[in-house]
Amino acid sequence: MKRYCTLLTIGMLASGVVFTAACAKKESLAVVNGESLDKSRFEAYLEIKRISPKDDAHKQRVLDQYLEREALARVIELQDVLNAEEIAAELNEFKKEMLISRYFEKRLAEKVTDQAVLNFYNSHASEYQTHKIQVAHILFRTNKSMSETERKAKLTAAQNAMSKIHAGEAFDEVAKTTSEDRVSGGKGGDLGWLAEGAIDPRFSKKIFSLSSGDITEPFESGFGYHIVKYLDGPQVVTQPFEKVKGRIRHQLRNEVKQAEIEALMSEIDIQKNTDVGS
Repeated sequence: MKRYCTLLTIGMLASGVVFTAACAKKESLAVVNGESLDKSRFEAYLEIKRISPKDDAHKQRVLDQYLEREALARVIELQDVLNAEEIAAELNEFKKEMLISRYFEKRLAEKVTDQAVLNFYNSHASEYQTHKIQVAHILFRTNKSMSETERKAKLTAAQNAMSKIHAGEAFDEVAKTTSEDRVSGGKGGDLGWLAEGAIDPRFSKKIFSLSSGDITEPFESGFGYHIVKYLDGPQVVTQPFEKVKGRIRHQLRNEVKQAEIEALMSEIDIQKNTDVGS
């Protein structure tokens, strides 16, 4: 290190940049154009770069590069090449961005902990519960482009299918032979377990009003005319914590950040000069 200090001092004398032997001073790494570089600042640099201060070889290499960049930056700063105001503005923007980012990173880590996420999940259990019911249906499709005559024909087909069920024909057999939903029709109309609110509102409201043994008369939804048979349920299914914890963390972080911004802004008095930019 002593040899490095000597060589760098000789190399920079012509530019007006002078380094003292860092190894000779405990509190100062170097003096650049009369300004001392504190050892504490270099130690902070090592910390943000995740460099262990105990790794002497690595630390010395980093120190050499650190001092060279400091010297070069200060020499360039004296040259009449770059726009000083633009550089200052860019540095200020970077400083603001870093301050805001680091501040919220620290505050959110303190407040939105794993335990806080779990506590929210436990205290808002109903928000992570879904009601499901198992039904079968027979569908006669409609669409907006249909004429009134065509729509009535679909309703008549649904009523005819309902007549077969009233006459004693098995629901699943009627579904297989008449339903225009070919996927469920091949399974006797079985739609499986449906979550409340996850489908057409009119259809959802109707099926969640059913009880054991119910079969509806034909009714219309956005898909067409249905005849629905209750199969099982409804059941309450709770989403596991592992599945929703990421969503909860994101929600809590947004809420905490907004509250923190509002608290900070309440301490600020901004008086805008209306003449600027006019």
